[in-house]
Amino acid sequence: MTYGGDMQKQKKTMCFHNITSFLRGQASRIFTSISEKDDAALVLKNGKPIAVVISFQRYERLLESGVNVLDY
Repeated sequence: MTYGGDMQKQKKTMCFHNITSFLRGQASRIFTSISEKDDAALVLKNGKPIAVVISFQRYERLLESGVNVLDY
């Protein structure tokens, strides 16, 4: 940790949702939360990541910065 006003920005950890939450009717609540918070989340199946969901605002910023997620 540095002192004297030179504070480093802490990285935010990505939240995660089990795929069963989507199957149990929670998809709308999850998508709304991600959108309102301009957030991103991992989707897990059997405890392993299978997808990433990001807000549309975050996606637009990626495109504006020259990142095309379909290229990777």
